[in-house]
Amino acid sequence: MSRLAEGTVPWPEELAREYAERGWWRGRALGAELIEAADARPDAIALVDGDVRLTSRSLAARADALAARLVDDLGLAREDRIVVQLPNCWEFVVLTMACLRAGIVPVMALPAHRGHELAYLAAHAEAAALAVPSTLRGFDHQAMAADLVAGSDTLRSVLVVGDPVAPGSLDLTALCAEPDDAAAVRTRWDADEPAARSVAVFLLSGGTTGLPKLIARTHDDYAYNARASAELCGLGPGTVYLTALPASHNFPLACPGILGTLLAGGRVVMLPSPEPERTFAVVAEEGVTVTAAVPAVAQRWLSHAAEAGSGQLASLELLQVGGARLADEVARTVRPVLGCTLQQVFGMAEGLLNYTRLDDPEEVVCATQGRPLSPGDEVRIVDEAGADLPDGVPGALLTRGPYTPRGYYRAPEQNARAFTPDGWYRSGDVVRRRPDGNLVVEGRDKDMINRGGEKISAEEVENLAYALPQVAQAAAVAMPDADLGERVCLYAVLRPGAALTLAELRDAMAAAGVARYKWPERLEVVGELATTKVGKVDKKALREDVAARLAR
Repeated sequence: MSRLAEGTVPWPEELAREYAERGWWRGRALGAELIEAADARPDAIALVDGDVRLTSRSLAARADALAARLVDDLGLAREDRIVVQLPNCWEFVVLTMACLRAGIVPVMALPAHRGHELAYLAAHAEAAALAVPSTLRGFDHQAMAADLVAGSDTLRSVLVVGDPVAPGSLDLTALCAEPDDAAAVRTRWDADEPAARSVAVFLLSGGTTGLPKLIARTHDDYAYNARASAELCGLGPGTVYLTALPASHNFPLACPGILGTLLAGGRVVMLPSPEPERTFAVVAEEGVTVTAAVPAVAQRWLSHAAEAGSGQLASLELLQVGGARLADEVARTVRPVLGCTLQQVFGMAEGLLNYTRLDDPEEVVCATQGRPLSPGDEVRIVDEAGADLPDGVPGALLTRGPYTPRGYYRAPEQNARAFTPDGWYRSGDVVRRRPDGNLVVEGRDKDMINRGGEKISAEEVENLAYALPQVAQAAAVAMPDADLGERVCLYAVLRPGAALTLAELRDAMAAAGVARYKWPERLEVVGELATTKVGKVDKKALREDVAARLAR
């Protein structure tokens, strides 16, 4: 057994057989399914990024050629890992497909990550390569990547999108060029598919305990995730899907996202940012029919449409909103203001996806977060003792099913906390189930901050704060925010005679190479932290305190 396989937790064999018998798992590599979908419409435009327009044939040929170059020129092998930290660009799609074809495993990092997060991901995944933009929003990712390679025992290659490409780095755009003999490289990978139950991609958890955990998604389960989502959402050859959220997130990647659109024979349009003016213009230019947003982005689009009109959105049929709870009153404005159908999506990179259906009544669409995607999804809602609760009563959500893995990668301690012995994943979400089967998200039972869909571990922020010599005690909590839902507030007890400002705290996090979205946006220096009767920090009391301070 390979080291990669040793680090994963497989589904029980009897369930794997059932999933295959029911047609959910097809026993094919996801890359092979994507190539076969491209064969059905070879001359159709499959991928758009600004002036770049790739046909299905060209996309498939470039992916196969890049797969060969990664193996032959860079020396990557099947099951090697590559940390992918790219913005929304066409090279991201080609690289992802190439990895899926060759059995190289992409670790889906975010453009917002910095050296703090990437060093951990590279070490934990034992990654051999790193793909980054040259610079992005004024930050030199390529220099950061060079530092990471210098400090790593496993990283040896840096692939770069954009200019300049520094000496020692590799030009990923050039490596994505079409091959001289497309048929030959196609034959090579057709004859050598990765195993369907092997790891296809590593997604990142939004976990509460420190840095993100790696979620091993297999070819079988992730293909089903994307394919079933595309079918439920009505995707087909006429679909034009706009990727406005960071493409490495599970939501825009495979719910149904990029992969679901390509499997359905549709077109993917890449957009670097969901900024309203550019988004509306691209929807009009490309005839976009489907896109996805988190609530904060959707609210920006709604505000822009209210001011400038929604005429540019005439082609838009479906807006998916997920990543955080969309307020009912905001949900009710989507159709009248934007002129499209709203679909609420509640899910997790660990698996379970819930969708409102396209033909659901308006009340279901606006007041719930949908119901499970698959007939194989199992859902329990339990109290603190683990007893099942009746419909209508909020409780902790547990789930398992054909695309919900049974454990994190190389994380036995976290697995013991996050998964029951019989395979139920403790999602950390508090929900109630209505009699019609739709779920309503009530909040979280874990210590996590959801900033505009980005999940931030309070423990990680606290650990970073403890690195400052002034800090004796720290507690990070969510504070309410009208735009992003939540932001990070840090409560700190300082050592005698010490002083600390928010600017100093944020400067320290910048110096530590921490992603900006994790930086506290409010600092409350207090004499002591509120505690519960058993002496634990009372995060509930702190959340109530900061909410009261904001309301003054």
